[in-house]
Amino acid sequence: MEVLSFVCAALLCTVLVHGKPTLRKERVINKDPELSRKAYEDNSSFQYDHDAFLGKEEAKTFDQLSPEESKDKLGKIVDRIDSNVDGYITTAELKSWIKRVQKRYVYENVAKVWTDYDLNKDNKISWEEYKQATYGYYLANPEEFDESTDQFSFKKMLPRDERRFKTADLNGDLAADREEFTSFLHPEEFDHMRDTVVLETLEDIDKNGDGHVDEDEYITDMFAHEEGGPEPDWVKTEREQFSDFRDLNKDGKMDMEEIRHWIMPQDYDHAQAEARHLVYESDQDKDEMLTKEEILENWNMFVGSQATNYGEDLTKNHDEL
Repeated sequence: MEVLSFVCAALLCTVLVHGKPTLRKERVINKDPELSRKAYEDNSSFQYDHDAFLGKEEAKTFDQLSPEESKDKLGKIVDRIDSNVDGYITTAELKSWIKRVQKRYVYENVAKVWTDYDLNKDNKISWEEYKQATYGYYLANPEEFDESTDQFSFKKMLPRDERRFKTADLNGDLAADREEFTSFLHPEEFDHMRDTVVLETLEDIDKNGDGHVDEDEYITDMFAHEEGGPEPDWVKTEREQFSDFRDLNKDGKMDMEEIRHWIMPQDYDHAQAEARHLVYESDQDKDEMLTKEEILENWNMFVGSQATNYGEDLTKNHDEL
């Protein structure tokens, strides 16, 4: 079974930028881990917006429907977003919707894998169950991994998973209920797991094991330098970013608190940024609100040449959100 211990790069998001995306941007904490793999794109592609607005899985289904069906489904979604039923969609309503979509993704993701790990069907997942389901073959057949690069990965990830599991296990019984297991798989969603996210990020990047991230490690994390090759301009900009904004105490390296400041910026809210972006791009009369007509007029940004069964799912199951 695939190891489901998410590395920090898969837990983090891109910020609203133009140009080449980098792992620096993708390490900024995001409520939806899968959005970490995308950057805001130019006007010819709105995949990031689709995933943020609909959720990754629901956005995939949009490809199956015609533009007419897509607009019809989008209209139903807009009715759900308009929480006070006044005919206008505000930035606050869009932000609330995006957060609900993100939350739904997290809990649906846990539900999908729950039975794979709850081996004794007691509605809890013990550390032993998780370890057996994830690492059982490796533990039973270590000799098969002696010459494999996977040996290093398994040896590294097993204790890391155990440390994360124990942090998520708030009552200390080494058996995770659904909320605890959710915090194990999606630590970015839970305040008590934030230290773990920071530590794992440090461990991912700190190649010399000195407990800090220096400039070269920071750059290496996002750019594979070719022998003797020139650095692109965006890498030079990243070096300036490290010096000016990452290394806050100017000692030439990032410690845990500086890494926390980097990947968990207190002044950046992904859902708020995306909501403002959608309003700005679709608000034809510039009243800072959207009507259904304005959204449908700019339907490509919200759902693209795709559409979804999500509207039907929403009509049936909106109380689950």
